Amino acid sequence: MTVDNAIRCIQCPRSCKADRKQANGFCRAGNEIEVSAVCRHTGEEPPLSGKKGICNIFFAHCNLQCIYCQNYEISHREVNHRHIFYQGIDAVVEKISEVLPTTENIIGLVSATHYAHQIPILVEALHRRGLYPTVVYNCGGYESVETLRMLAPYIDIYLPDYKYSDTRLATRYSQAADYPERAQAALQEMYRQKGSALRIDDTGVAFGGIIIRHLVLPGSINNTKRCIEWIAENLSTAVHISLMAQYFPTEKVIRSTHLDAESPLRRTLTAAEYEEAVTYLRQMGFYRGWVQPLESADNYHPHFDFEDPFGNATDKKQ
Repeated sequence: MTVDNAIRCIQCPRSCKADRKQANGFCRAGNEIEVSAVCRHTGEEPPLSGKKGICNIFFAHCNLQCIYCQNYEISHREVNHRHIFYQGIDAVVEKISEVLPTTENIIGLVSATHYAHQIPILVEALHRRGLYPTVVYNCGGYESVETLRMLAPYIDIYLPDYKYSDTRLATRYSQAADYPERAQAALQEMYRQKGSALRIDDTGVAFGGIIIRHLVLPGSINNTKRCIEWIAENLSTAVHISLMAQYFPTEKVIRSTHLDAESPLRRTLTAAEYEEAVTYLRQMGFYRGWVQPLESADNYHPHFDFEDPFGNATDKKQ
């Protein structure tokens, strides 16, 4: 997976071979994990949130750099220090130990791809404390198959995005021309590991399997249809699909000089666009998963100045 003791980085498909001690790779992440939030979150898919919520760990930096990312405050390359609340395994494990008992005993590793070499250490540190949560790998889909195979013993549920079937969109919006082929290979590996079944206990909480997310982007319905088609033809229509309508133009999008004034990303999704996506999903034979009301675009605006970006926390880092 990596060389030089997991410092020369080849963890994601960019394989930039960066010296992680110098934090000079594409994502600018160092070798020590940086986390912006460890909090109870109730806004995930029902089998992940349950009644009490999931303990989500929001990692700083990202290997994709999507121009429209709702977590842009912490996902861009140069993350402001005020958005980093926890550094290093010990600090993160300590906070997880505090939050986990208030949840369904599930942790969500949100955008942890660039820290994959630290995930086994993190999980084993929790085990040494007598904590054995269900581990959810919540990622953008831009994954290395070799990294996923390394992570296999530590991940219970894969929660990948499948963002693009369109190379041009992947290039324009995420600087990743090879996203479609890389994501498809990653999804096939996740499916090989987990199969199509989402394993759920008697309380309705998931403990194993895979859920594939797709965010419907304004003006890109053909991209959505091709993504749906690929999953049906190459994986299974029995897979749980989370078809999301929650896109909203962030402040980063609004201020962007890289998007045309008439770019569809400057608006929210229309009812007609989302209805077309939902209809196509059903036409292709998918019968497991979730759709969202259009009002979801108003409900997923995190604020990473706070330790709990989705709650009413008053502990703001200066």
